Amino acid sequence: MSAARPLTALRALAAIAALPFLLTACGYGSESTDDDKQTQVAADAEKLSADQVKIGYFPNLTHATALVGVQEGILQKELGGTKISTATFNAGPSEIEALNSGSIDIGWIGPSPAINGYTKSSGKNLRIIGGSASGGVKLVVNPDKIKSVKDVKGKKIATPQLGNTQDVAFLNWIAEQGWKVDAESGKGDVSVVRTDNKITPDAYKSGSIDGAWVPEPTASKLVAEGAEVLIDEADLWPDKKFVITNIIVSQKFLKEHPDVVEAVLRGSVKTNQWINANPDKAKTSANAALKELSGKALPTEVLDPAWESITFLDDPLASTLDAEAEHAVKAGLLEEPNLKGIYDLAPLNKVLEAAGEEQVDDAGLGAE
Repeated sequence: MSAARPLTALRALAAIAALPFLLTACGYGSESTDDDKQTQVAADAEKLSADQVKIGYFPNLTHATALVGVQEGILQKELGGTKISTATFNAGPSEIEALNSGSIDIGWIGPSPAINGYTKSSGKNLRIIGGSASGGVKLVVNPDKIKSVKDVKGKKIATPQLGNTQDVAFLNWIAEQGWKVDAESGKGDVSVVRTDNKITPDAYKSGSIDGAWVPEPTASKLVAEGAEVLIDEADLWPDKKFVITNIIVSQKFLKEHPDVVEAVLRGSVKTNQWINANPDKAKTSANAALKELSGKALPTEVLDPAWESITFLDDPLASTLDAEAEHAVKAGLLEEPNLKGIYDLAPLNKVLEAAGEEQVDDAGLGAE
């Protein structure tokens, strides 16, 4: 497969994300669960311009920067006496709604809901201020039924939800093979079965699906049940990188509390440095956070391969987000969107410069 193919394969992402009836997450389920937790603050710690900052993220490995940053106290250390209050979500739309309502100020979130949240508010709601993770998406299949790409035709393949990031990626990958599928019903040369990630492993065990195009750790859960990886989506992208998790902030909070935003970004950068320098400790920390949030840790046979497939980085990979929108327009699925201003990477680049790290680019989509 060519390096350009995934850009075409994902070209409908931005378009579908903008449709109200297809508001979905990054592939982590459709329900939202809120968690009200405050981290401990040292008695003599000095507050920034806000008493607290409300942070949202998903209880998923692709959001490990937030999981580990909170779990290890790295984020709180950078915020001093400004308390962190956390909320967790299983769906992008519910996190965007929380940002809109002021229930959270900053969030870790995927590309589709970020684009949707920005375009639906006519560019007045949020900014993407940093990156967090790349990769962690795979097509895993039943090796008894599917041994090569051509064998996917005629099979039943799960995606997390109609119109979500992985669903659109798979639909357009199907089109790249020259096959036909009705996007809404999922019927055609391949049966696209929309299945919540929580029950996808059971669906695979029962034989009701033959594989799935899903994020981690669902992909590795299926592999633990005997599935095999047919495609790692990272292999389809130039440099094997594509955005899977961004950091967003409400424009109001960014304007009123730039010092707090900078502190969170500083904590995020330091967390990613710690994760990459201490992968085993970080993996254990993320799993401990998941156990605290969900009541159950991931088993080693799932955790290890899932963790290996995710890259933690500060770069939001803006060009990949832009390419998704551009290809949606070329496909006739979206009128020319105005994504100008979706990024404000000035605070992040300030942090990166101070840390001696390379600055990142907004692909021409930065705020003026």
